[in-house]
Amino acid sequence: MTGMRLHTKRIMITGAAQGIGYAMAEAFAREGASLLLLDRDGALLAEGARRLTKAGATLVTAAADITDAMAVAKAVEMANGAIGPLNALVNNAGINVFSDPLESTDADWSRCFDVNLKGAWNCCRAVLPGLIESGGGAILNIASTHAFTIIPHTFPYPLAKHALLGMTKSLGLEYAKRGVRVNALAPGYVATQKVIDYWNGFPDPETAKAETLALHPGGRIATPEEIALAALFMISDECPFMNATCLTIDGGLSVQQHPA
Repeated sequence: MTGMRLHTKRIMITGAAQGIGYAMAEAFAREGASLLLLDRDGALLAEGARRLTKAGATLVTAAADITDAMAVAKAVEMANGAIGPLNALVNNAGINVFSDPLESTDADWSRCFDVNLKGAWNCCRAVLPGLIESGGGAILNIASTHAFTIIPHTFPYPLAKHALLGMTKSLGLEYAKRGVRVNALAPGYVATQKVIDYWNGFPDPETAKAETLALHPGGRIATPEEIALAALFMISDECPFMNATCLTIDGGLSVQQHPA
């Protein structure tokens, strides 16, 4: 599992045990990156790491919750010693917290922002000193089209994603002169287990799936691998002047006013 596009990269990926996170780990490893894979599900993470290592990937893992700043810092310290100083971070871990605003509880609010915003900041804060000391690096925050569009009854998730986009822009400007690029990637619907579980929550999952697909100009949704390819480009050195911005990858969904 070797390539050249990321052969100088030592990348931390959060939420790496499945879905988009695991797809990114596969794609990055194929291009020669060394990886720190972090996920709170240690068993699932270990299973994925075994597959990647068998295919030739260079990696270390940490079973940790990104809301625990100390655990994140320890994972980064461990990786710096094992694979070399990290020079890139992908904040991928996140959770869906959807409700009617007035039915949303304090616990819902805290859980949403602790993972989707504070957790991402914990990871940025852990890696930024090393990136600055080494002369630069890249941070990629996996946002969502929820960062600039609103679907009713998904409160407070879009608030957290809007804030994540704000953090991306703020940190991108703050550290540009130190050689650190901070960008975001905004996927729309992606065929992850979370989306499949969402469809399966309806009385007729196939109809629910068909309705989702019909929303999109191309009549389909993205695969995790397609999101991973976009992330690979943004974390690489192939876009050195892209900073403090967001790349949308949703098949055109957020552009159209309504389905044709």
